[in-house]
Amino acid sequence: MQCSLSNQEQILHLLKGLNNQISPKFERCTGISSTRFELLHQLYETEEINQSNLQKAVNIDSAAITRHLKQLEANGMVTRRRNPTDNRVIFVRLTEEGRKRIVGYKKEKINFVNQMLIDFNQEDLESLSDMLNRMQNNISEY
Repeated sequence: MQCSLSNQEQILHLLKGLNNQISPKFERCTGISSTRFELLHQLYETEEINQSNLQKAVNIDSAAITRHLKQLEANGMVTRRRNPTDNRVIFVRLTEEGRKRIVGYKKEKINFVNQMLIDFNQEDLESLSDMLNRMQNNISEY
């Protein structure tokens, strides 16, 4: 028995497949996971941020942010320090090594995105961006 997908189901199926392909290819291209890239990018935009606010900015759980930051700290890319007046608060900042590496990662990200969108013209890009924004708004209101 053949199962036929509606247009809406086909779109969801394609988006899911695209998401599954993007993450590992992004990591292979840039040398870093998209989550760690986003963490480093957020840190690049600020001098120092508390870990809780960083967690909210990248929308991951507390165990995941701790795990990622421990690894980035072990690689010399970030430093963490406790707030001397409130030991529960941890501040995070990029090291000089982290700043150098995120600049390289950003260049690789641009190459990755350009390759992914290689045969899209400006009108295609604007239309796709509009549609994806509308989908995101619809989901957030759901």
